[in-house]
Amino acid sequence: MTLADPKTADDLIKDGSDAGFMDDVIAQSKIQPVIVDFWATWCGPCRTLTPALEKQVRAAGGAVKLVKIDVDANPAYAGQLRVQSIPTVYAFLDGQPVDGFQGAVPESQIKAFIEKLSGGAGVNTDVEQLLTLGEESLALEDFGGAAQAFAHVLTMEPDNQKAIAGMARVYLAGGDADQARQTIAMAPADSTEPSVVSVRAQLALASTAPTGETAALTARIAADPADHQARYDLSLAQAAEGDLKGAATSLLDIVAADREWNDQAARKQLLVVFEAAGLSSDIARDGRRRLSSILFA
Repeated sequence: MTLADPKTADDLIKDGSDAGFMDDVIAQSKIQPVIVDFWATWCGPCRTLTPALEKQVRAAGGAVKLVKIDVDANPAYAGQLRVQSIPTVYAFLDGQPVDGFQGAVPESQIKAFIEKLSGGAGVNTDVEQLLTLGEESLALEDFGGAAQAFAHVLTMEPDNQKAIAGMARVYLAGGDADQARQTIAMAPADSTEPSVVSVRAQLALASTAPTGETAALTARIAADPADHQARYDLSLAQAAEGDLKGAATSLLDIVAADREWNDQAARKQLLVVFEAAGLSSDIARDGRRRLSSILFA
């Protein structure tokens, strides 16, 4: 399965020049607003402002473009626009400068600047729509479509944890646990985002599971229903294959038969399965309900 690269750069941001100014800024601004960032390599505040500009332009989801111009290498248009200190930012619309500011301003001000320039075109809606599309595509096993949706979000918001988890789930569905592990590592180690927690739990289950033994374990249980170790191993194999409902059922059967077996190993493993399925999922809700009825019967 070939997936879109979540780190692929789009064409919203580019390094400009005096030679390309008419095409990159003037002509493009007749199609959509273009922000021009005049900077220099020796400029300390530029190192703060430019990354913040790039982040907010990506977050605007295509509503604006950014052209970065090094004034030392390209002094002509900076001179025409009377750029006297850097960083200086100009916004162009319909071929004309319409707004601007100087200095490394707070990110909230950059966001407001872009929203004003783009007429308040919001990205959050676009991001949410793409995340929903990704989830729907995953549910339909359209892994290519899911990958494209999540990757698009990551071009706008590289640290979006739901999109990171979505890409990791696509890799997991394709059987590429190593790539899923590398992808989910993009999220903070202490993340409490449910989708990130879920993926990490799935990877933890997959790493301990006896693969390809489902049939043999099922046969052992059929021969001896009290073989709790076989049933426990079956739950691990089921989880590794993505059958979290089956894994939960196997573990609940152990708890129902002997809740103290192996220092309550089945009950502890159930919590991992619930995390992997998602704590608000039907599997987790139904499993907790059945577990409560077993424990408090």
